[in-house]
Amino acid sequence: MKDEDYMKRALAEAEQAYREGEIPVGAVVVCRGRIISRAHNLTETLHDVTAHAEMQAITAAADALGGKYLQDCTLYVTVEPCTMCAGAIGWAQISRIVYGAADDKRGYHLIAPDAFHPKATVTGGILETECREIMQRFFREKRFAK
Repeated sequence: MKDEDYMKRALAEAEQAYREGEIPVGAVVVCRGRIISRAHNLTETLHDVTAHAEMQAITAAADALGGKYLQDCTLYVTVEPCTMCAGAIGWAQISRIVYGAADDKRGYHLIAPDAFHPKATVTGGILETECREIMQRFFREKRFAK
């Protein structure tokens, strides 16, 4: 599969979050060509500010592999990780990070550009339009609901 195919899987997770009233961010972790975890934001459901899609996906991937390091893995996430998630991604030693839409307000690149493992590679902008659109739709509907 290609980056776009895996990002579509992450977008499906974002759609699930959207349906659940969560901020629509989705993530999948791929190891050696196989999806080993998939997750979406659960901060509202769990009443937990740390329950971001990336954090949920990292925990599930580590459990699937039976270890805390995800060195042979790629994380696909619909929105650029925040500083908290970037730290966790770095500690997990994920070797590749692929995201859809940039986050110009809270993205890791603004506050902690060196948070990832030094050998990690980053690719941004995969299905960027689709990833940005679901976020914009969610917040537009939230604003009009008030």
